[in-house]
Amino acid sequence: MTLETLAPAADLDADAFDESVLEALAADDYVFKVWGGDWCGDCQRQLPEFGAALAAAGVPDDRIEAFPVTKGPEGKEGELVDEYGVELIPTVVVESPDGEEVARFVEDEDVSIAEYLAGRLTDAEAAA
Repeated sequence: MTLETLAPAADLDADAFDESVLEALAADDYVFKVWGGDWCGDCQRQLPEFGAALAAAGVPDDRIEAFPVTKGPEGKEGELVDEYGVELIPTVVVESPDGEEVARFVEDEDVSIAEYLAGRLTDAEAAA
């Protein structure tokens, strides 16, 4: 199973994103772990733009891990769902190259996934 909704939206390019957002996403060799479902309305609405932001930031495919999620009788099911405590989707966990969680987006915020994570990553950089 794949996560087709993470494919970059064709109608967005690098000019659609604030430069500071792209810089934050591209910094420090972060690894982006993305849980979602092609059946999920929130994922359909948010993940194509996030995919476009990652592409515009130049984040290589080997640092983006997509985990398709299905609905099961006990809630969300899929690879690493339990290990990462994924209950709502989309969920995006950003990890440092050594596997430490740096930021997490869960389901919905007042800004896009890219903007939300960029803010958290900028805060983490300032605290380091």
